[in-house]
Amino acid sequence: MSPILLFVYNRPQHTRQLIESLLANSEASESDLFIYSDAPRDEKAREGVAEVRRYIHTIRGFRSVTITERTENWGLARSIIDGVTCRVHEFGRVIVLEDDLVVAPHFLRFMNDALEMYQDEPRVGHIQACDFTHDPTLPPTFFIKWTGSWGWATWERAWQLFNPDGSALLRQMEERRLTYRFDFDGAYRYTRMLRRQIEGKNNSWAIRWNASLFLADVLSLNVGRSLVQNNGFDGSGTNCGGGNLYASTLWTAPLPVERITPVCENEAARRCYSRYYRRNFGFWAKALRRIKRTLKGEFGR
Repeated sequence: MSPILLFVYNRPQHTRQLIESLLANSEASESDLFIYSDAPRDEKAREGVAEVRRYIHTIRGFRSVTITERTENWGLARSIIDGVTCRVHEFGRVIVLEDDLVVAPHFLRFMNDALEMYQDEPRVGHIQACDFTHDPTLPPTFFIKWTGSWGWATWERAWQLFNPDGSALLRQMEERRLTYRFDFDGAYRYTRMLRRQIEGKNNSWAIRWNASLFLADVLSLNVGRSLVQNNGFDGSGTNCGGGNLYASTLWTAPLPVERITPVCENEAARRCYSRYYRRNFGFWAKALRRIKRTLKGEFGR
């Protein structure tokens, strides 16, 4: 079984829910779990971090549990980049989770089967097990040039493509005139997210991983039946915007991994994502949400 990397901070209830959902996977008892606990950024986070640390030391049910407690606040990006780099070099492949996720009972089977099936396919560099589009036309699995970060996996050969230099990534994107395609034909501003990372307005490792594989023309194996649910849009996390826009319904049945040939992007799936982004992040959609928030603030007392 592939090692599981779990990154936690100051949300004990979320962490407990994730662990309980992982233990509902029969493969958990055969899996090594590596937990990375970040140190508190400020005094407000101190008790939550302490409670999480007390809890993770009680975790049983995995083949092994290895805990790394940071002595200073690294932030999620630095912690994930360091943890993935270290463990993927050691094991050749990793499954990566954050503390605000809940996984389906067959999540680990799917991830391990996919990692095994595509381990020697250089055009596949990422596995993503969360779907938030709710588009019934999506097939159970498909290839796309986009990397989701909620319940994912990769191999050492692919992680070697990761470029942490956002400026270099943006420069290549612009020189090759790929920004429109990167943004799902202008439907979502991923390029803006990359620019904001460069400007220090966000610290996203995920946008740099997305851009790294996109520029290398490397695909992600994605799911049309979600095996991951993100419960972090409750105001408890650092990056908690979005609300129900990214809600997903867990697929509780096994999701078979069947080899897809040829290995190329599913253009119909890409159009599904473009429709989702246009429907939820277009001008009128965002304007309507602002109006609703305003009305709630004025009249929701």
